[in-house]
Amino acid sequence: MTGRDRKNSIKALFGGDILPAGAERAPETKSLPVAETPATPGRTSSGAVKAMGLTLSSITREAEEARVLRQALEEGERIVSLDTGRIDVSFVSDRLSDEERDDPDFLALVESMRENGQQVPILVRPSSATDGAGESEGRYQVAYGHRRLKAARRLGVKVKAVVRPLTDDELVLAQGKENAERRNLSFIERALFAHTLVGRSFERRLVCDALAVQKSELSRLLQVADAVPLRFIRAIGPAPKAGRERWMALGALFANGNGAEIEKADDETTSARFATAASDERFQMLFDRLLRPAQKAPAAAEEIVRADGALLATVERKGKAVRLSFAKDVDPAFIAALKSRLREDYAVFLAEKAGKD
Repeated sequence: MTGRDRKNSIKALFGGDILPAGAERAPETKSLPVAETPATPGRTSSGAVKAMGLTLSSITREAEEARVLRQALEEGERIVSLDTGRIDVSFVSDRLSDEERDDPDFLALVESMRENGQQVPILVRPSSATDGAGESEGRYQVAYGHRRLKAARRLGVKVKAVVRPLTDDELVLAQGKENAERRNLSFIERALFAHTLVGRSFERRLVCDALAVQKSELSRLLQVADAVPLRFIRAIGPAPKAGRERWMALGALFANGNGAEIEKADDETTSARFATAASDERFQMLFDRLLRPAQKAPAAAEEIVRADGALLATVERKGKAVRLSFAKDVDPAFIAALKSRLREDYAVFLAEKAGKD
């Protein structure tokens, strides 16, 4: 089957018109995972090699989409169009991005769906949740396809979906499998996903299966989610370039601190420059702030007042040094006389101290 025939077959399954020859449309855009690999010297890929890689990736994605559709049809499931207002999100969140915020590919997905329609259905299950009027009939809950659902809402159109009765365990497995195959979660998104599932008493074996990780990796995910306060994780966002080691280092700064880290983190994450920075930049800004030693507040100056209550002088202490500062309206003659008295009085003080010793 040629690439054009494959696309036409997929399009036809949704009730759309078969594309005429020469009118091939772009596939739905998805973001790709960011792999953290050390920079190593090597040959730079040529444009032809890169183009071949993109073509193979597109073919693989289209084949997976066709497989999902074929499986749904073979199992007797229908693809239906649903009002987005009757669809609730999954009971466990797996993303820290919100539409185009921290998800640069979201707007491209919206435009792709605007021009080409929705090429791949989302998976939902019947929901017992009620709407604002207290009605639960006809409501659904997403297992996967949250980004496509948001894109459909942005466009004001119905969303194509496969409706399947799922248990909570089956929903979690479907949600994790979809994320692994289509748009990998960042390390911290996976950590929060795992932490939420464990907190809801799901078996760790199921959590490992949903995330496709070993028990040792699950332990590291939970360690970071426990060490970094949730409000700071949400303030940072997905931070796709910050992998396991950097998040564990950030968690260690919180875990090994004396409590001052919370105050510094609150100050940093509420700043205007933090709010306008990209997610990876926000991670680095908070990390750098926690590494920076806290500045000690200057000691309050002691005041010496006159008999009428007016300020006479202030005494400032910094370590062993002491600074005496007189008010501006103090008579200079008094200051001169005091300087002379200080020499005499100090000499007397030393003599009396030596006598006592």
